[in-house]
Amino acid sequence: MPQETDRKMMEILRILADREEVLGAKTIAEELKKKGYDLGERAVRYHMRILDEKGFTERIGYAGRQITNKGLKELEKGLIYDQVDFIFSKFEDMIYQTTLNPSDGTGKVIVNTSSFKYEKNVMEILKSVFKKGIAVSPYVKFLDTIPKEGGEVKLETVCGTTIDGMLLGKGIPVIPKYGGIVNVEDYIPTRFTELISYKKTSMTPLEAFTDKNMTSVLEVIDNGNGSIPANFRLIPKSARENAVKIFENLQKLGIIGLLKMGNEGESVLGIPVDDNMVGIAVIGGIAPLCAAKEAGFDVNIKLAENTIEFGEMQSLVKPKPILKNTGPEIHGKVKFLLSKAWNLIYQVDFDLETHSGNVISNLSYIKTDELDDALDIFEEVMNTGPQYCTSKYFKIIPGKEAGQTGIATVCSLTLDGILVKNGVSTTPQYGGILESDGKEPRFIELTAYSGSSLDPHEIYIAKGMTSVSDAIKGAGRVLASLREIPYIARPSAVDVLEEVQDAGFSVLKIGKPSELVYNAKVERYHVGIVAPGGLNPIAALKEHGMDVEPKAVETLMKVSDMEEF
Repeated sequence: MPQETDRKMMEILRILADREEVLGAKTIAEELKKKGYDLGERAVRYHMRILDEKGFTERIGYAGRQITNKGLKELEKGLIYDQVDFIFSKFEDMIYQTTLNPSDGTGKVIVNTSSFKYEKNVMEILKSVFKKGIAVSPYVKFLDTIPKEGGEVKLETVCGTTIDGMLLGKGIPVIPKYGGIVNVEDYIPTRFTELISYKKTSMTPLEAFTDKNMTSVLEVIDNGNGSIPANFRLIPKSARENAVKIFENLQKLGIIGLLKMGNEGESVLGIPVDDNMVGIAVIGGIAPLCAAKEAGFDVNIKLAENTIEFGEMQSLVKPKPILKNTGPEIHGKVKFLLSKAWNLIYQVDFDLETHSGNVISNLSYIKTDELDDALDIFEEVMNTGPQYCTSKYFKIIPGKEAGQTGIATVCSLTLDGILVKNGVSTTPQYGGILESDGKEPRFIELTAYSGSSLDPHEIYIAKGMTSVSDAIKGAGRVLASLREIPYIARPSAVDVLEEVQDAGFSVLKIGKPSELVYNAKVERYHVGIVAPGGLNPIAALKEHGMDVEPKAVETLMKVSDMEEF
């Protein structure tokens, strides 16, 4: 489906299918907003006309639209499993469409589109970030209207993926790898602290890091210390000399986002690089908008939305970059989640007969004076919706600093450890969001564990994408994880997981060979197993307005040292 329509159209089809009635643009726009898509009625009508033309919906007089059988079939086969492949394909398409000539500045660039209320303070922040060179380029374009104080505007900024298009346009094979966060110390970029692979995710990697608590661009421009969004790609070593010249020409045009280009086989900001390849790190084009979000302004950021003529853009300021050269790599390599997870999975020794032993735990932190209220919410989630909790076990632990208390919960990867210990090979595949509405639940977001430096559930909580409190009442969004086992091991896995559930753990579904599991695709000759996320009670705290710091897949803990509701 995403190859034929965009994500918004998929959500419109979902809304029509779920409501099973004729809906107008106003109602659809309201439902879309609940799902995080801020589209007006006019934009909804535009998308609906396209769906009509494709035969996925039909107009019913002046009442609105309803979904057709063709639309239902398209929805059934084109859900989340397509989206995880679509994101990378989208970037490949954009790269191919980039035509900017780095020699004379003619041609198209990829742009991010952001919308916000035009205010003097917002513009001052944007200009200050552009001036300090914490951006791909100071060139921007305002859309639709002449900027006016208090009015909503759309701003297009140059996306870092434009650089991939420039390299490809000059015959250099380029492999986009990661979006993430780079730590800056004394104006020197030191290393990536977080990464998400462009492949196998339903969420654009840098989109995952646009929450105001995930970056500190303002601190970087104020004192040279903080974190900024960035992305990473690979090119062949034989193309390095040509790439250097291209970046020199781009800099003359006002495209200045290069953080570091390594030498052959050299790690770049903590990311290992294979022999015969060269790594390149570039500032994320959304950095100025992230700064505005950090300052508390409501900014809607859409990445790699379009391509436009570079000549239509104008420079807001003349930049004087403040970041210094990185020099030799002196910091450690990025630690990927699965490497840590596998070591913990191996050490799980929970005994299904005695219900004793070590489990993997998440450690999350809240304000001490909110602990009583937090435990009330925990009790409600665990008692009312035990199916959405990995287990009934938890533990109160000391905080990392004064005025803080920790809560340990059982991580769902504990199930992988139990399966392995009982002779069933398992591979954790995705962390995701499972939406339930009284019908068959379905994944609406998925991010692969492989190629990620942090648990996807931490991102979903930070971005406020769950509604656990609603889910336990019948309709909402919860954290869940998907792992795969060989189809031949399914009977053994079923037996083991029955004992696991008797021990107080939750398993949401055991699929059949090669079957879609809640609309998530598994590899051929494999079976998918879905378990609820161990951070669901923590997500519920965030939904109630509490300041929470979730940390998944943190350590081992003996069940005998934990309490249970």
